[in-house]
Amino acid sequence: MSEQELPPWLKEQLSRLQQLQQNLQAIMMQKQQVEIEIVETDRALEELKKIGTDDIVYKSAGPLLIKSKKEDLLKELGEKKELSNTRAMVLVKQETRVKDNLKEVENKINQMIRGTQGTAGTTEASSRSRSQ
Repeated sequence: MSEQELPPWLKEQLSRLQQLQQNLQAIMMQKQQVEIEIVETDRALEELKKIGTDDIVYKSAGPLLIKSKKEDLLKELGEKKELSNTRAMVLVKQETRVKDNLKEVENKINQMIRGTQGTAGTTEASSRSRSQ
């Protein structure tokens, strides 16, 4: 069956399948970026906890390094980690939802294809029996 021969409903489902696959890929990339962010934040928190309260600490702000207080940075990094964890949880839920939708659409397409092949096979067989 060429693409021109595909029924409109099958084209629609294939298009939906493609879109869901792209969404899943984007979600997985975002999730990976958030996970990297969490690891980096954890490392920064560990290093920050190692230093004394009187030690001088700097934080990066674009191309600048700004002198900061250890307590302020601990609080800021803690909030950043919490936000990243929340984003990661949301992305996991989205990933699960999209994977479920993908399975549903794949099953629907498979059922449609089986139904079409079954119909084409019976039509072909009945036309052969009539001609004999």
